[in-house]
Amino acid sequence: MKTLKPTLVLLLVLLLTVSMLSTSCATVFGGRVNSYQRTKPKDGEPQRRVRVGALIADIVLFVPGLIVDFATGAIYKPTPEVKSK
Repeated sequence: MKTLKPTLVLLLVLLLTVSMLSTSCATVFGGRVNSYQRTKPKDGEPQRRVRVGALIADIVLFVPGLIVDFATGAIYKPTPEVKSK
């Protein structure tokens, strides 16, 4: 059996690391992030709703993806739900 060269091993480790760090489901598959998603609600304003599917996918696939999704605001639903009478 041949042994892998150290540079090839390093390259494989770097590629694996980059691919794992870029795995954040809401950022990749959630579409454009609008201003509602980016801004924090002020006191008295309703809280932003989290995309449950993206949250579960981030937890199952790669937990640090949560950091990216929350930092970009992509984990939040794009518009508030308006209840009609």
